[in-house]
Amino acid sequence: MTSTAQVIKTRLPNPPPSAEVLLESVQAAVAELKANDVVEIDVRGKTSVCDFMVVASGTSTRHVKAIADEVVRFAKKLDCQPLGVEGEQEAEWVLVDLGDVVVHVMLPRVREFYALERLWTVGDEPPGDHEFDADERL
Repeated sequence: MTSTAQVIKTRLPNPPPSAEVLLESVQAAVAELKANDVVEIDVRGKTSVCDFMVVASGTSTRHVKAIADEVVRFAKKLDCQPLGVEGEQEAEWVLVDLGDVVVHVMLPRVREFYALERLWTVGDEPPGDHEFDADERL
């Protein structure tokens, strides 16, 4: 019993794109489908999960899903497969995990309820000059 050897074609993996390159790709993708209120949050030093989060809004569940699909399509152009995509079924909040960049595409009411921007930017801004001054009393 002899068997012929099977040749498995493989290619060496390309190094993954940098976080900055991924972020540029995400920016292009969300701009392409006219996502609303796009916010980029630098979370380096706050979490080890990713370097950047992008939060964007869509006008409807169909728009939210289309934006997320476009993010995936642009990432694949960079030879970057998403680690996961969650929430596509309901499409009220779709999360696209690209490793160093995590993208949240949400309906405005869902985005307002969860307030991810406030959660991840607490403490980023120095305290304002809102100190109480005794001379300013009525």
